[in-house]
Amino acid sequence: MEIAILRSSDLKAYNDAIEGFKATAPAGATYIEYDLRGDLERGKQLVGKIRASDSALVVAVGLKAALAAKSIADIPILYMMILDPLKHHLTAANMTGVLLDIPMDRQLKVVRSFLPTLRRIGALYDPDKTAIKLKEAESRASTHEFQLHGFPVENEKEIPQQLRALLSESEALWLIPDSTVLTDESVRFILESALAKHVPVIGFSSEFVRLGALLSMSIDYSEVGREAGLLAKRILDGEKLLPLKPVPVQRVRITVNLKTARYLGISIPKEPDSLIDETY
Repeated sequence: MEIAILRSSDLKAYNDAIEGFKATAPAGATYIEYDLRGDLERGKQLVGKIRASDSALVVAVGLKAALAAKSIADIPILYMMILDPLKHHLTAANMTGVLLDIPMDRQLKVVRSFLPTLRRIGALYDPDKTAIKLKEAESRASTHEFQLHGFPVENEKEIPQQLRALLSESEALWLIPDSTVLTDESVRFILESALAKHVPVIGFSSEFVRLGALLSMSIDYSEVGREAGLLAKRILDGEKLLPLKPVPVQRVRITVNLKTARYLGISIPKEPDSLIDETY
C-alpha cells in the first residue's frame, strides 16, 4: 500500500509530525515523499505525479501542501500541521485532518483543574487579529464558571496601559497567540509585570513557563502525526465517512513552573499533578 506524503517545506516541525505519522500509520505501507519547497506552482506539478501514482492516501503536511492537494478529488487526503483549516476551506468530501490547536473547552477544563478557585481571567488581544478567537473563549468560559475579559491592544505601545488595567481587574492572565501582543520585547515585560502583581500567567508554550508563567498547554508535533496515523488506518481500512471536522490531538503537553507556583502561594491539586509533563 502506497502513501504519498506532500510536505509544504523542509521544516523540523513538519518532519517531527511525519515521523509521528509513520509510527502509527498502517504497518507495511510504503511512502513516497514530495516537497513543495514553499512553492505552490511546484505543488501543482507534484500533484500531477501523485495523481499518476498508485497512492491510496495523500498526507498533506502544512497549508501550502493541503491547498495543492485539494485539487485531487479521487484519493482521500489527510492534512496536518495547519492552523485553522476550516478558515482555508479544507472541507472537500475526500479531506479530513488533525487540529494543530487545543479545543477551547479542553484548555478551560485544564485551567479549572489547576486553579479551582479562579473566576476572573484577562487576555490581551489585537482586535484585527484575534477577536474571533477571543469571542469563542469568552462564550465557552461561562460553561466552566469563568469570566473571561479581553483587553484590546492595537499596537505595542498600548500594552503597558492595557496590561495595568488587566492586572488590576483579573486573577489570571491568559496569553493567546497574537503577534501584536507577544513580541521578543514584550514577553518578558508582560511576565515580569504579572509576577510583580502576583497574577499567574497561563501560556501556550513551555518557553513562557521557563520564563516565569505558571502553566502552559501545548501540542507536541509528533503527537499531531501520531493522531494522523491513527486516522489513516481508519481511512485505509475502508471507513467511508471521513470526520467532517478535523480531529483534536488526544494528548496535550502540560508544563508547570513550580518556582512560580511557590512564589504565588499556589498549591497544585493532587489530581492534575499527574497530568504534568514538564516542570521548571
